[in-house]
Amino acid sequence: MHAWLRICVVTLIAVHAAPTRAESLRCNGQSATEGDTRLSVLFKCGQPLLQDTYCAPVYYGPTLQVVPDSLAGFFVPCQPIEEWVYDRGPGNLMATVRFRSGIVQSIRYGRTPQ
Repeated sequence: MHAWLRICVVTLIAVHAAPTRAESLRCNGQSATEGDTRLSVLFKCGQPLLQDTYCAPVYYGPTLQVVPDSLAGFFVPCQPIEEWVYDRGPGNLMATVRFRSGIVQSIRYGRTPQ
């Protein structure tokens, strides 16, 4: 029983000690990563193929219910989200860079914009 418990504890520690992997976008010999600003990505990668801006839903504190649109505009600030799509050329997947408040939140890859 003690050996099984040790194995579980060691496995749990190993899983939590593993480094997290953040995606990056390689452009013109430089890397755009999570935490970069819009200006930094624009400088490193140039103009995106497509751009989209939308307002992410805002939630009530502990309930996680979406604030109704009629109230969100007047009382709760909108959380602006921008998505930029880069076509990395033949043989490469398209990259979708998501910005939240002007900072790269995520970078995703796919055959079509996500």
